[in-house]
Amino acid sequence: MENIALAEPSAQLSIWALFWQAGWVVKLVMLGLLAASIWTWAIVVDKLIAYARMRSSLNRFEQVFWSGQSLEELYRTLSDRKTTGMGAIFVAAMREWKKSFEKGAKSPIALQSRIDKAMDLALTREMERLEGRLGFLATIGSAAPFIGLFGTVVGIMTSFQAIAGSKSTNLAVVAPGIAEALLATAIGLLAAIPAVIAYNKLSSDASKIAVRMEGFSDEFSAILSRQIDEKVAQKG
Repeated sequence: MENIALAEPSAQLSIWALFWQAGWVVKLVMLGLLAASIWTWAIVVDKLIAYARMRSSLNRFEQVFWSGQSLEELYRTLSDRKTTGMGAIFVAAMREWKKSFEKGAKSPIALQSRIDKAMDLALTREMERLEGRLGFLATIGSAAPFIGLFGTVVGIMTSFQAIAGSKSTNLAVVAPGIAEALLATAIGLLAAIPAVIAYNKLSSDASKIAVRMEGFSDEFSAILSRQIDEKVAQKG
């Protein structure tokens, strides 16, 4: 009998039992935080795969671009494909280049400005795609502990009301209510800590990719600027 009596409190304090004993507000908080945690991990896995693919794509494009292949030939190869990263920046610049010369561009400065704007827009679109949903990680990282704390406060208030109703301050009466309330804070931290770490890691990775693409954009702008000067000199 003594062993059975000792086993009951531990069973009541299991995580699953604490969840079912919690009030509906605390349950909603816990379920919301668990859903946010699952979505956080889904975003993290998706972004890690996407960033790995992007780095591989950048490496392949740089290898082809600096291999000595003509810009026109490379443009014909990429223009019919769905390009990303440096490829998208290159195609945007070459498309503006060809449109301007087909219409008889007269001002080299205006042409260079339009090409730079086309590359900037392509770079902005690529970065928006790379950084998409990172804001959710930042939000969960900052808000989840407070949401969990809200569930804890509600749970403790409910426990105190139950204590007042039972007119007993026995630890066996108090412990389950306090434990289920604190479980909400624990789940909040469980959701927030990975989200913060992942946000910092992925933001750093996105910044490194952005620096590579910006560097290519500047180099390609200089290449096109030299070609514009050559064409102007030939016309002169």
